[in-house]
Amino acid sequence: MTTIDIITLDRTPFGALDTQGRLLNAVLKEPLPDSRRFGYRGDIALKFQEQFADEKRPPEYSIEQVLAAADVEAGTIPVLAAYLHNFAWLRDAETVLAPWLDAAGTYVFFANNIDLLKKYRVPFGPAIAHVLPLDESTVWKETLELVGLDKNDLKKLDGAGKLAKVLDELKGIRGKFEDISYDEGVARMEPVRNRNANRPV
Repeated sequence: MTTIDIITLDRTPFGALDTQGRLLNAVLKEPLPDSRRFGYRGDIALKFQEQFADEKRPPEYSIEQVLAAADVEAGTIPVLAAYLHNFAWLRDAETVLAPWLDAAGTYVFFANNIDLLKKYRVPFGPAIAHVLPLDESTVWKETLELVGLDKNDLKKLDGAGKLAKVLDELKGIRGKFEDISYDEGVARMEPVRNRNANRPV
C-alpha cells in the first residue's frame, strides 16, 4: 500500500461517513501536509429525513462548519471542531462519530443554545466534548480566537495547511470548563436562537 493509497478519502473514517451520505457542503477534503492525516471541512449529517422513491432530501439536521482531521494509521478522528444548532444534538453526534472517537481526542462544539457565559465539558463516548457558546460568528473565527491565532499566522499556507495548523493548536484545549452530564446540559439549554436574526438583509 503506497502513501498515496493510504491518504485517499476511502481509506479514512470520512470515507465511511461519505458512503453513508453524511458528508455535505464540503469545502475541503484532502490529505494534510504531514501525509498521515486527512482533513475535512464541511457538514456531517446527523439525522436524515424520510425519503420516498428516488427523491433526495437534505438531512433533518447536521453538525455544521466542521473542521476535522482523520488519523489514517489509527483509523480515528482525533480532533474536530463544529457548530451545533441545538445542544441536544450532541448525543446524535456522539452516536454517528462513535466508531472513530479517540479517548485522548479533542472535540469542540460551539452550540447555539447555551448560556453565552458558560463553557462545559461533557462525556462524549470514550472522550470529552468541550461545548462553548457561539453568537453571530463562525466556527473558523471562533476556533482561531480560541487557540490564539489570527489570519496573518495562516496567510502563507494553503487550505490544507491552514486546517492542519488550526487543528494542531486546538489539541489539548485549555480553559475553565464546568463538568456536566449530557442530561444536565439538556436541562440547562436555552431556546434555539434564530441564526438569521440581527443580520443584514
